[in-house]
Amino acid sequence: MTDDALTTRISPAALEAFIARAFETVAIPPSDARSIAELMVRADVQGSEGHGLFRLPQYIRRIKGGAVNVKPRIRVERESAGMALVDGDNGMGHLVMRFATARAIEKAKQAGIAWVGVKWSNHAGPASLYAGMPAEHGMIGLYLAVGNANHLPAWGGIDMLLSTNPIAVAVPAGEEPAIVLDMATTVAAYGKVKTKAQRGETMPEGWMMDRQGKPLTDPSRANEGFLLPIGGYKGYGLALIFGLLAGTLNGAAMGRDVVDFNADDTTPTNTGHSIVAIDVEAFQPLAEFRKSVDALIRDLRGSQRLPGVSEIRLPGDGSRAAREDRLRNGIPLPPALAASLAQLAAELKIQPLG
Repeated sequence: MTDDALTTRISPAALEAFIARAFETVAIPPSDARSIAELMVRADVQGSEGHGLFRLPQYIRRIKGGAVNVKPRIRVERESAGMALVDGDNGMGHLVMRFATARAIEKAKQAGIAWVGVKWSNHAGPASLYAGMPAEHGMIGLYLAVGNANHLPAWGGIDMLLSTNPIAVAVPAGEEPAIVLDMATTVAAYGKVKTKAQRGETMPEGWMMDRQGKPLTDPSRANEGFLLPIGGYKGYGLALIFGLLAGTLNGAAMGRDVVDFNADDTTPTNTGHSIVAIDVEAFQPLAEFRKSVDALIRDLRGSQRLPGVSEIRLPGDGSRAAREDRLRNGIPLPPALAASLAQLAAELKIQPLG
């Protein structure tokens, strides 16, 4: 019997309750536990499986190891009309980024645009979670981050000094769905490598390379190689620039200072993020902008296709389809992940899923 046949579906509400219980057992305050759980489940609902429930055992290990502050005093350290620098006090990244994004939205309403940098944070899940928040307010959201482990060398090198350093941009539309780009600067995010390893699957050629320059397709051997950047040297350049903007600019970890949170459960990561909110109304009436975006989306979808191409897709289509399916049918729970969560529930002495 295949893993697909054994995969169960769990309701988002049940997953959210389970995650919140788990965090409460390691001293996360109940309101914070619910907030983190809601964002983690939102990641799974949109199909970002490497950044949602899959990460829970790892988050719990790091909290138990003392690497994360369970009761942070998240605060604004510096600010002006159109910017702020947030010190996350080593709190869970979801809490820090929700705070920072709310501050960016608030400032953009007054200044037209706001850039909020973050230091002393942690892994916060998929980039689109936070780029999408300004879009819910009729704004354009842009998010950058330094990844939580270095899996990318300089172009032509083998010393891993850069991470997958993602970018997400969300642009609100009108009658059409918002355009939401969410991508790593590597061909695949490392979370996808980890989920492949957990499921016993192989990786496609082109995701990773070993230190002799040969394709690496066994995810259990990932530490023998490195991820490949998108577009060759161009992806390497993007990873560098995004890291400077989200890490170095904010006084957060970058380069050699990045802590591999996959292997280290005791050291704070000082993760850096940047969130930008652009108030469309500062440039033109929001209704006109939405109509223009709708028209462009329809032109793209209706454009002539190559032979064998059934549809033209836009950034965010995959997540939207996953959301519709998972809100209706539940979130898939593959056997390997189910076993991992059952073990976690036993360790924490909480009621298991299902």
